[in-house]
Amino acid sequence: MTSTDALAWTDICAVDDILPSTGVCALVANRHVAVFRVGADQFFAIDNVDPKSGASVLARGLVGSICDRVVVASPLYKNHFDLRTGECLETPAQSVSAHSVRAVGGRVSVAVA
Repeated sequence: MTSTDALAWTDICAVDDILPSTGVCALVANRHVAVFRVGADQFFAIDNVDPKSGASVLARGLVGSICDRVVVASPLYKNHFDLRTGECLETPAQSVSAHSVRAVGGRVSVAVA
C-alpha cells in the first residue's frame, strides 16, 4: 500500500460523532464509504454498498467479532464483512473494498485508493 502521506484524505467528522461499535456513512471520491469506530480508538473504513442487495447500508450493520476478525454484519442479508480487509466471510466473491482511515486532531479522515 502507498504511504499515508501520499493519499488524498477527505475529512469525515469529529471522532466523537461516531459512537464506539457503530458506523457512519460518507461520500468519499464519489464512493459510499462506511466508517466504523471499534473501542475507543480503532477506526475502519469499507465500501458502504452491500454487494448482494446494492443498497448503501453496511454502516448500519452490527459490529462484532468472529474469532480474531473484527466484522460488521449486513443489516439486510446478515453477511459478515471483515473491517480490516473488506472480505465477505460467507461469500468471498461478494467482498467490498477496505480504505485507509485515520483519526488526527479529533477528526476522522478517509482516503480511497
